[in-house]
Amino acid sequence: MNLHEYQAKEVLREYGITTPHGVVIENTLHAEVATNELGGHQWVVKAQIHAGGRGKAGGVKLVKSVDALRAAADVLLGKSLVTYQNAPHGQIVSRVLVEETLAIARELYLSFLVDRESERITVIASPAGGMDIEEVARATPEKILRETCDPLMGLQDFQCRNLAFALGLSGKQITEMTQLLLNAYRLFMQRDLSMLEINPLVLTAAGAIVALDCKMIVDDNALYRQSLLADKRDVSQDDAKEAAAHAAGLNYIALAGNIGCMVNGAGLAMATMDLIKLHGGMPANFLDVGGGATAETVAKAFKIILADHNVKAILVNIFGGIMRCDIIAEGIIKAVQEVGVKIPVIVRLEGTNVELGRKMLAESGLKIVSAESLTDAAKLAVAAA
Repeated sequence: MNLHEYQAKEVLREYGITTPHGVVIENTLHAEVATNELGGHQWVVKAQIHAGGRGKAGGVKLVKSVDALRAAADVLLGKSLVTYQNAPHGQIVSRVLVEETLAIARELYLSFLVDRESERITVIASPAGGMDIEEVARATPEKILRETCDPLMGLQDFQCRNLAFALGLSGKQITEMTQLLLNAYRLFMQRDLSMLEINPLVLTAAGAIVALDCKMIVDDNALYRQSLLADKRDVSQDDAKEAAAHAAGLNYIALAGNIGCMVNGAGLAMATMDLIKLHGGMPANFLDVGGGATAETVAKAFKIILADHNVKAILVNIFGGIMRCDIIAEGIIKAVQEVGVKIPVIVRLEGTNVELGRKMLAESGLKIVSAESLTDAAKLAVAAA
């Protein structure tokens, strides 16, 4: 689950990490209230969406008067902001964050993430932070610094000092950076994060270390014990189909193709998508209905897939391990009848009672094509689409 920047900064401050002073507004009538609260003569207006690349897309603006702030907010609020991360449709801006400006001496990069290869939490830092960090990673990978955290001991002081030295810090900044890193690690662990990115982490002209921007992702599987963070979820930022799937307990990710996929098991879903691509097609989604799929679950999945008007065919690939294939076939037939599917449905079943399941599909009288193998299913789906 993604948090907005202003929400992430609220959490940072709870853990003693300094951020700029800011005020969130939802309409231009509050512009003067924001500037009065912040003081000063210039401010930064930042669109609040769940996507990076806002600065390059016009979502971050420097303003030097209340009228300019109103104009900037009016351009953003209620509009869809398209960045390289959320193209082509973008996301609606419902709020903007108005912040004080700082005299910046240096921009650094800092992030915490779960490195699946090492199965450890890894700290990544760079002395070259800012909007072009991706290009820095490509062109000068030696500027990307890493420290891997021991799962029992956690992030250690010496690792923090290593990073501080490598970032070119000196004097009291080393102590301050060490404390910031330890606080960020504690935040990452206690709040069940899967990613924390501070970019840029700036050194001000006065020598302070400030988190100028922040992205924070909470592990969905831990939301049951992170109720305060779960309450911050902004469903307006999610794809409508993904939001419906989340409410139904399904794992769904919208893609740009035209073949809807309904599969039980994430690995099988990935293999299904790979075979669709191999045979010249484009999957419209990733959808894992889980190992205990029922007729109700399958019906919900069909509705979510059909909400994407680009879908021209549906490929159902179910392995009947926990659930018998005849019960799965019965669920598919009921779902197709209930939803009123008008496009071709290709079904590949495998597992217990597979022959009975295929017979039920063949005798259903519905527009359902039964495939013998996954390869055949993929080829049939591509042809149908």
